Amino acid sequence: MGRIIVEVMPKPEILDPQGKAIAGALPHQGFTEFTDVRQGKRFELTVDGEVTEEALAAATRAAENVLSNPVIEDVVGVYAEDK
Repeated sequence: MGRIIVEVMPKPEILDPQGKAIAGALPHQGFTEFTDVRQGKRFELTVDGEVTEEALAAATRAAENVLSNPVIEDVVGVYAEDK
């Protein structure tokens, strides 16, 4: 079984209230190294057998048409998971 990872993030110009809330909470937990947080989505798509170029292409199409909202999100990664 192969797995394809799809990562989706809000476009830079889109407000990210969840990221802002996390960024505000981190210093209270002792994490002062970070200046900003953006929260995105990760999808794990499983295929029978090895991940092929065709499966990656299909995952890219699914990411662009179903898994993300292209008005407010960018697909930032589509790749086979390393084992």
